[in-house]
Amino acid sequence: MSWAADRELGSAAMLRIMVWLVRRLGWHTGTALLYPITLYFYLASRPTRIASRDYLRRALGHRPHEGQVLRHIFTFACVILDRVFFLTGRTRGYQLDVSGLEALDAILDAGRGCVLLGSHMGSFDVLRAFGRGAPVKVRPVMFRRKQGPLTAMLERLDPEMAAGIIEIGRPGAMLDVHESLARGEMVGFLADRAPDGERTLPVAFLGDAARFAGGPLIIASVVQAPVMLFYGLRTGPRRYALRFEPFAERIVLRRDARNQDLRTWIERYAASLAERCRETPYNWFNFYPFWRG
Repeated sequence: MSWAADRELGSAAMLRIMVWLVRRLGWHTGTALLYPITLYFYLASRPTRIASRDYLRRALGHRPHEGQVLRHIFTFACVILDRVFFLTGRTRGYQLDVSGLEALDAILDAGRGCVLLGSHMGSFDVLRAFGRGAPVKVRPVMFRRKQGPLTAMLERLDPEMAAGIIEIGRPGAMLDVHESLARGEMVGFLADRAPDGERTLPVAFLGDAARFAGGPLIIASVVQAPVMLFYGLRTGPRRYALRFEPFAERIVLRRDARNQDLRTWIERYAASLAERCRETPYNWFNFYPFWRG
């Protein structure tokens, strides 16, 4: 089963009620609600528990106990809660510690666009919140088909940001990417998942082979823009570490060694992601059989 086929737990009505309560009663109420919600997900979704155990065993280096699985799910729930506040612009009380901004500023100050390679590690929406005060836009490139009620509802919280998403597979998506970069904007990919049918390559990741998407790096090679890695790591209640790391001045895939070069770049990306997973193991959220072969 692919990640796109997994249904989001919880009804749209329940999610709407929770968001209504959180937006009116605040962050502390939302956090209190997360404890029963975490327990519900833990009890109701056996595949989630299995995927979490498999990943944590690799990231922690030992077999996790159930308290660590609960912590993993709870961290994911906290990030979802924070998305509500990021997407509605209610960031008072949040602390964002930013590192690596000098390298990004050098690219943007030169009027060049930039490709950001992110992942389902921590929060990508913290970048969009950070980008509200930035001199250039952040345009996420995302796979939106088969989205569940949670994703659809969160996008409705900020229609302007949702309208800025470049949808993978839509006619004209590549043109939008080119035009955004030409305007000196940032274009962001979550590069640790691939839509059904997209090309993937197996590379070493946390001790075993896992398949990573080739699409984001192929697109980066076509647009010839500088590439940075981005991580929005949750470090505590309402605290995030935003990390920008130089990855490539440009991605080159030689015509006579295209597959080899693509694999080398994916291996570099996977190695960086694995390092972050070991550093902050509860921040990575791919609750499906990632090492399914």
